[in-house]
Amino acid sequence: MLLAGGQGSRLHALTSHVAKPAVPFGGKYRIIDFPLSNCTNSGIDTVGVLTQYQPLELNSYIGSGQSWDLDRADGGVHILPPYVKEGSAGTWYKGTANAIYQNMGFLELYDPEYVLVLSGDHIYKMDYAAMLDYHKKRDAACTIAVLEVPMEEACRFGIMSVDGKDFIQRFEEKPKHPESNLASMGIYIFTWSKLREYLMADEAAPQSKNDFGGNIIPAMLAAGERMSAYRFSGYWKDVGTIDSLWDANMDLLSPGKGVSLYDNDWPIYARTPVKPPHITGESAVVENALLTAGCHVDGTVRRSVLFHSVTVEEGAVVEDSILMPGTVVRSGAAVRYAIVAEEASIGANAVVGGEADADGARPPITVVASGVTVADGVCVPAGAMLEKDGKGGGEA
Repeated sequence: MLLAGGQGSRLHALTSHVAKPAVPFGGKYRIIDFPLSNCTNSGIDTVGVLTQYQPLELNSYIGSGQSWDLDRADGGVHILPPYVKEGSAGTWYKGTANAIYQNMGFLELYDPEYVLVLSGDHIYKMDYAAMLDYHKKRDAACTIAVLEVPMEEACRFGIMSVDGKDFIQRFEEKPKHPESNLASMGIYIFTWSKLREYLMADEAAPQSKNDFGGNIIPAMLAAGERMSAYRFSGYWKDVGTIDSLWDANMDLLSPGKGVSLYDNDWPIYARTPVKPPHITGESAVVENALLTAGCHVDGTVRRSVLFHSVTVEEGAVVEDSILMPGTVVRSGAAVRYAIVAEEASIGANAVVGGEADADGARPPITVVASGVTVADGVCVPAGAMLEKDGKGGGEA
């Protein structure tokens, strides 16, 4: 059960018309490609995708699930939006646990022994089959994937305290004074009979926020359920902020640092448009960059990620930036430390973003929203957030 309904408000202009899991990532992917590909590579062939905020593009992108080999006659991928039941006024998903509760009918169609609950907005690779084996061997009611984080960052996460055998003793959501640095990754395996029991009790509690981290996990711990921590040591990134999204894309340009896109044993599948090969002209300078099909580069591109159909004209400079599909950077323009969303246009001789200081510290990331046109010669300062005006206008 893949939770993909998040609004992604901390991504600001980038999620004004799409849900966070549908945000482009890594040149040819979207964020949701990573958990979906993990499911396929782990041998999971029945996936419910729970959508809510701005679902149209995400629903269209997933389609039948063919790109992830999830177009099955029995199982496959299912889009699960909130809906009105007979005799009920119906509600939006009130929390992560309520989202699963509202889809218990779907789960019972398949009568599972175990349910894997995932977030649709993280970049990582994980073998869920290995986690399930671990869950079974430990006879756990719930197993939570955890990652060691720096102690100074632990206050940002749900933190687990475990015994010597990695059974969970305590859980705190974003503690001010954390006892541990084992952070929840928002990846849970439940024994379904147990989860069903706690979902129903949680729904009947009027003061509950209907959340896994805030309600279900604490309730199970308080009841003495057998709960296990599954340690993960690979690359994992919550790309819920502008900075983290930029960082995760830049990590791809550092060998051995980011998530590997070149592992034939664990491919990341995606639904990508058919485009001609990218082309670099005679005047092009390209250094440490990802260029995707359909790109046409005649200018300078350094330390940047370019999605399909991006144009960088002669004399333009793009450095330390992410250019999403269809972006055009006109002659003489400079784009630095920026994220430029789909179909945006940077005018001739315009300047978007700032430069690193003398000590190498980067400036705040500048964001240009989808469809925005930055006029010729305009200077957009570091950290600015350019969005279309409320009347649908796109010029900045």
